[in-house]
Amino acid sequence: MDAVRVALLREVLTGTEWPAAARRFAGALRSSVVPHGGGLLLVGTAVYEPWHLAAHLVDESTWSGLPELTPTLVRHRVEPGAPAHLAVGLCRIEAAGRGETLLLVAPERPGAGLLERVHDARRAGATVLSLDDGDPEVRGLAHETLAVTRSDDVDLDTVQHLVSAAAGENGAPAPRGRRRFRDRLSRLADQLMAPPPARW
Repeated sequence: MDAVRVALLREVLTGTEWPAAARRFAGALRSSVVPHGGGLLLVGTAVYEPWHLAAHLVDESTWSGLPELTPTLVRHRVEPGAPAHLAVGLCRIEAAGRGETLLLVAPERPGAGLLERVHDARRAGATVLSLDDGDPEVRGLAHETLAVTRSDDVDLDTVQHLVSAAAGENGAPAPRGRRRFRDRLSRLADQLMAPPPARW
């Protein structure tokens, strides 16, 4: 999602908790991966694969000059002959440890096998973050969580857009002008969508 669309989305959600909550969660993600030079593992559930979030994080890592945001997508089922970036199975979580970050995206309760692997990764020193539906067991495993429940006024896909955009925006400026241009574009879109000042 480009900077203008993100600004429009934030405008629509003004007055709700979501823009600030997404920035808080994105800050936790960034502060977990940047000091360790990366090591971001992204996994969903057996029925939900967060490939869309993976693609957005790759884009944000490029635009922001933060390669540490580039995730490794961990998959429940790896097709024979899959390219390397789509061939990482659940055994990768078993190898996770200190200095790595595991981001779990779970719109529904994960299976016991995945929860056990996440628990083992946490015990081995990995930082666990979750975008979930408020499941108490998932929240108990994670160092940082952001819950999107059925009763909320947004869906998980919307929150993923907000989180990925905020993860890139809050990074240090890239050495070249590319990042600064994107910041200016986002700021301009925010200004264009802001209500006119009140006249008294």
